[in-house]
Amino acid sequence: MSDVFDLTCDLIRRASVTPDDAGCQAMIAARLAQAGFRVRHLRFGEVDNLWATHGEGGPTLAFLGHTDVVPTGPVEAWRFDPFEPTVVDGVLYGRGAADMKGSVAAMVVALEAFAAAHPDHAGRVGLLLTSDEEGPTNLDGVRRVAEQFYAEGERIDWCVVGEPSSTVRLGDLIRVGRRGSLSGALTVRGVQGHVAYPEKAKNPIHAFAPALAELAAERWDEGNADFPPTSFQVSNLHAGTGATNVIPGTLTALFNFRYSTASTAEGLKSRAMAILDRHGLDYTLDWNLSGEPFLTPPGGCLREVVASVCRDLAGVSPVESTGGGTSDGRFIAPLGAEVVELGPVNATIHKVDECVAVADLERLPALYGAICERLLP
Repeated sequence: MSDVFDLTCDLIRRASVTPDDAGCQAMIAARLAQAGFRVRHLRFGEVDNLWATHGEGGPTLAFLGHTDVVPTGPVEAWRFDPFEPTVVDGVLYGRGAADMKGSVAAMVVALEAFAAAHPDHAGRVGLLLTSDEEGPTNLDGVRRVAEQFYAEGERIDWCVVGEPSSTVRLGDLIRVGRRGSLSGALTVRGVQGHVAYPEKAKNPIHAFAPALAELAAERWDEGNADFPPTSFQVSNLHAGTGATNVIPGTLTALFNFRYSTASTAEGLKSRAMAILDRHGLDYTLDWNLSGEPFLTPPGGCLREVVASVCRDLAGVSPVESTGGGTSDGRFIAPLGAEVVELGPVNATIHKVDECVAVADLERLPALYGAICERLLP
C-alpha cells in the first residue's frame, strides 16, 4: 500500500478521542521536521495544537485539520475494531478514516512531496492541526491558536480545510463558506404549584408556548445568493418534576440559529429577546456564539484553484457550497484568509463503521499537492 494509506492506518490506531491527541501530532511533527519544516507545538489546557511551516515570506498557504475523533459508541455495533484499521473490498474502516485522519495523512504526504520537489518555493506552506475540533466548545483548539496568531501578526492568505466535503465521489463538492452558529440557553421562570389549583401557580410552559410559536414562525431573513435563509431550531425543552400533579416552576430551552451573512449575531439576539419581552416572560438567556458566517467569494484565487484541481485531477466539476454545519475554518477566515474545504466522501462520518474508499484516499495527496503547485509555483 501507499505512504498515505500507511500513515492513515497509523493514525487510526491511536484512539484520539477529543481532546486526547494520543501522540498523533508528535508522530506528524517528527516526519515534517525531517522534511525541513519548522515545527511549533501550541498546547492550551488539555488540547494539543501543531503549526508546521516550510518556506519564507510571501503569501502563506495553510492546510487545516484535526487529529481528534468522536467517540465510537457501542463497539459491539461495529463490524471491526474501530481503532484497528481494516480493509474490505477496497474500503478502509476505522474511526477517523473519513473525519479526518485520511485527510490529515494526505496533507502530510502532499506537503513532504512539495517541499522535496520545490525546496525554494515561493511563500510558505503550513499545516495546522488541533486535538479539539470535535469537542463541544473548541476553546483551546484553532480558536485559541487564531487568537494567538492575530496577536503575533501571523498571516494566513489561503486555507484548505480537509473536512470530508465530497458527497458521492471525491471532489464533487467543495465548501466555500459556512453559516454562523448562535446558540441560546433560555430559562423561563414560573411559580410551582398543584395542578388542581392553577390560580395559585404560574405555568412556565403555558407562558412560553406562544413565544415559541412566534420564534418558530419568524422569518429571520431571506438568505442571499450564497446562503439559504437563517434557521431557528429548538434542540432541547425541559420542565417539570416528573409528577403529573405538579405545575413546574421553571422551563429550560436550548435553541440554535444557523445564520447567513444576511443577518448578524447581535441582530438575531435583539429580535429574539424582543419576542420574549413582548410575551411578558420572566426569563434569563445565555448566548454562545461558536462562529460567524464566512464566505470565500467567487473569483477568489483559492476558490478558483481548488475548483480547477477537482476538474483536472478528480475529473469532476465541483458544486461550490456553503451548506453543512461548522468547521474550524470559521476561526481562520477572520485572519483575512480565503478558506475552502476539500476532503473525501462524508457519508459515514460520526457513524458506526466509518470508512473511506482506499482509491479516494490514495488520490487525495495529488489534489492537495496540485493546490500547492498552483498557488506557490
